[in-house]
Amino acid sequence: MKATTIEKRPKISIVVAIRKQDNAIGRDTGELLFRISDDLKRFKSLTTGHPIIMGRKTYESIGKPLPERTNIVVTHNLDFKAEGCLVVSSLEEAIERGRETSTEEIFVIGGGEIYRQALPYTDKLYLTIVDGGAEGNVFFPEWRKHFKKEISREERVDEKTGLGYVWTTLEREAI
Repeated sequence: MKATTIEKRPKISIVVAIRKQDNAIGRDTGELLFRISDDLKRFKSLTTGHPIIMGRKTYESIGKPLPERTNIVVTHNLDFKAEGCLVVSSLEEAIERGRETSTEEIFVIGGGEIYRQALPYTDKLYLTIVDGGAEGNVFFPEWRKHFKKEISREERVDEKTGLGYVWTTLEREAI
């Protein structure tokens, strides 16, 4: 009898900070709504060593590839170049390229349109839900319908800004 190998499929995860009041994640100018030091450290800890998928606007707002991660940029602009990054033309292609470099977890890091496209593929959400902060005009899509299984939750307050926030990790509900 011949043994078969089971291909391990990496989890697709989204990491995002949203405004509690309206799911805002940023401004169309590329600005983040929140600068919470501990949350940026969490983001780095979660994503280091894994492929990250982002849209072109998110990449341009960061301005460079994030170190110790395979940076995959999705854009419709076939002439776009980003040194140190893989540039692809669709989310599906980005996921395939991520699977080539990781068997564990692929992170989607924004922006709004990429999150909207990625949500149906997503297994896990790492949310930072911030109470207050600046208003935005880029929003995270509705997620509550499919992500109800809470794995962890930690309420915190940022010492520098005074903003209250919650770190919560959720998994997709089984269908």
